[in-house]
Amino acid sequence: MKQLSQRNTLIILSLMVLMAATRMHHFGSSLHLPDASLAVFLLAGFLVASPLLFGALLIEAAALDYVAITHLGVSDYCVTPAYGFLIPTYAVLWFAGRYYARSHQNNLRSLGLFSVISFAAANVAFVVSNGAFYVFSGRYPDASVAEYTARMVQYYVPYVSGTVVYLVPAVMLYVLFTRRAVPANHAG
Repeated sequence: MKQLSQRNTLIILSLMVLMAATRMHHFGSSLHLPDASLAVFLLAGFLVASPLLFGALLIEAAALDYVAITHLGVSDYCVTPAYGFLIPTYAVLWFAGRYYARSHQNNLRSLGLFSVISFAAANVAFVVSNGAFYVFSGRYPDASVAEYTARMVQYYVPYVSGTVVYLVPAVMLYVLFTRRAVPANHAG
């Protein structure tokens, strides 16, 4: 079995701690940071290619939810038949990170590509998780498309912006730690 590098071990531990520290409050509040899970899956896909990590993060997310609901008084409102759709939701982000890793370069154009891929992945993840909850949760058996649209609009900005809150500092840290001297006449 291939041994993890010190770098990958540090990244994995950091991502797992970040998810554990933020998972209890999905959108955040004045006292709590928003859930970092979406950004964690995207960054894990980009930074560490191991599918075992994807599985470990899924297990961690479910275990954190279980503990939050059974021991910390967090509502189980979202634990419905739609809960299983978090797997494809997180897979979208993981594979977006893997896709970006194949074309990544240390320049500004690549940063633009990361932004586009991240935004697109967060949007697809939103549609998967929000749509699955609306259709399969049993909470809205007779709701109309107009009601779904109103609910979607209500949750869209916090969902996507919660991801961005973590991706921006992650990019800044990545640039800081991987910065290479670029000749003055080469502007990426």
